[in-house]
Amino acid sequence: MAEWITNTMNSLGYVGIGLLMFLENLFPPIPSELIMPLAGFTVYQGKMQFFYAVLAGVLGTVLGALPWYYAGKLLGEERLKALADRYGKWLSISSKDIDRADDWFDRYNAKAVFFCRLVPGVRTLISLPAGISGMPMVPFLIYSTLGTTLWVSLLTYAGYALGQNYHVVDKYIGPLSKVVLCILIAAFIIWVVKKNWKRA
Repeated sequence: MAEWITNTMNSLGYVGIGLLMFLENLFPPIPSELIMPLAGFTVYQGKMQFFYAVLAGVLGTVLGALPWYYAGKLLGEERLKALADRYGKWLSISSKDIDRADDWFDRYNAKAVFFCRLVPGVRTLISLPAGISGMPMVPFLIYSTLGTTLWVSLLTYAGYALGQNYHVVDKYIGPLSKVVLCILIAAFIIWVVKKNWKRA
């Protein structure tokens, strides 16, 4: 996959970055943690400009979030969960993933769209509950763009700063993202327990 990402970026330039980040949102197994640091390394080599690399990554990501948003809006939660359990293995998505994203959205609403754009594994799926809940398009795009810009900028700068060692970003962010995801899940569980405890 790394070779394919490199070849796409080398042959298509900024368009390649946008295309890869668009696909990364449609197919979560494609890692932004590899795409944008490679773009940063390309900036380090003087072959691209930082601003345009980030812009391409943000545009690709936000456009890639729209199919999930409309899927949530048009299909609804139950149909999506049924489809995820049946075909989700191809996208690494299950009904439990949809439930998790939905719970986070119910709790934080617009803030969830922003913050979850910074959490691998959730950043793509948060578009589903936004669509399911009927969140207006303009706020969805604003919060998605803000969170995505921060995430893409950090990854691109990391690749630029590390130079030829840009691939280290994926090595460390991969396990770190799992830790962050576990912390978020644990925090949500604690919140639910406390809420039910007060009701009792």
